[in-house]
Amino acid sequence: MISQFFVLSQRGDNIVFRDYRGEVPKGSAEIFFRNVKFWKSDDGEEAPPVFNVDGVNYLHVKVAGLLFVATTRINVSPALVLELLQRIARVIKDYLGILNEDSLRKNFVLVYELLDEVIDFGYPQNTSTEVLKSFIFNEPIVVDAGRGPSLSPAAMFMQGSKRMPGTAVTKSVVANEPGGRKREEVFVDVIEKISVTFSSSGYILTSEIDGTIQMKSYLSGNPEIRLALNEDLSIGRSGHSSYDYSSSSGAGMVILDDCNFHESVRLDNFDLDRTLTLVPPDGEFPVMNYRMTQEFKPPFRVNALIEEAGSLKAEVMLKVRADFSSSITANTVALQMPLPKYTTRVSFDLEPGAVGQTTDFKEGNKMLEWGLRKIVGGSEHTLRAKLTFSQETNMNITKESGPVSMTFTIPMYSASRLQVRYLQIVKKSRTYNPYRWVRYVTQANSYVIRI
Repeated sequence: MISQFFVLSQRGDNIVFRDYRGEVPKGSAEIFFRNVKFWKSDDGEEAPPVFNVDGVNYLHVKVAGLLFVATTRINVSPALVLELLQRIARVIKDYLGILNEDSLRKNFVLVYELLDEVIDFGYPQNTSTEVLKSFIFNEPIVVDAGRGPSLSPAAMFMQGSKRMPGTAVTKSVVANEPGGRKREEVFVDVIEKISVTFSSSGYILTSEIDGTIQMKSYLSGNPEIRLALNEDLSIGRSGHSSYDYSSSSGAGMVILDDCNFHESVRLDNFDLDRTLTLVPPDGEFPVMNYRMTQEFKPPFRVNALIEEAGSLKAEVMLKVRADFSSSITANTVALQMPLPKYTTRVSFDLEPGAVGQTTDFKEGNKMLEWGLRKIVGGSEHTLRAKLTFSQETNMNITKESGPVSMTFTIPMYSASRLQVRYLQIVKKSRTYNPYRWVRYVTQANSYVIRI
């Protein structure tokens, strides 16, 4: 099926390499990285997940800043191989606890042992973290999570008086606590990626949410777990929106277009009280995937305006407003705006007292970039930029500029208002000491504003 598997760092360093069939030249990793780094396309997009060079198919996914790559000369299902790469990354993360370059290098013996069990002569055998425990004998070397890309944006998980550090979930499923005690914990994340397109007047043209309820279990004895969602959750489009924009607490009907569940989930009572029953396998897995295209309140409103200020000059104004509670803070906010190709210089003017904001003009691709380290809910920020052109503008500048794209991460915020009402461990043990919280994370998959 696949001929080679390898993992590359962001610099192109070969961290892990396994040749299963000997059909592809040894220099394939260098060829792959050179093509990805210098990929050329008319629209300036990055290299696609699947491409062919000299009769060799390269398939890759990017996880935590690392490139997981498979090569083959035969015609295989791209979706199957890409899913295999994602599962390999998930299994490695389950065993190492944290997935980054340092953890792979320090645990290369364990990683190669996992690969030998997951793939045999290029054919996938098993990607279950729980089943692989019977065949894996090496212990992981603990690596400090630090501030690597695998860390979640939520720094603390909390509810009531119980608090737990965010690095608690970045530990190996086979590692014990100091003193040989078994960890008895279960973590639940609700992760949503939103895609929104706004018109130049600020109206929503398209909107979509792709969400996942992710669970990572460290419970022994395979106890049964009940996960309760919103009681007024509705599956299937009804053609209208029932959202009350005055609150983001989760009140109001939640309407999902469709959803699917992990194979361990039982839906005996789902239609009755929206409760999921499951016996969680070891490691990290998606309990439920869902999609929503009903109208929802976008977390940000962005206004973009560009006007001529002379024959060779123009002014751009970008304004961002956070339409969520002041108790919530968005992290790593970044805006990009393509400028006319004849733009030669850009000078920026930030609002008075601006802290944690960066600006840049990428002359190579004529891109204006504005970064904000954090945005508190309810606040508003403005950027003004003065453009200098190399030639007079004969056309409308707005037609040659934009659209504005935006990326961000908002911890403890759910755009769909889907909530986990409670998590119950049916067969309790004296060693179970659950932290009763659920972490919500909203990210921008595509946030586009036309000007």
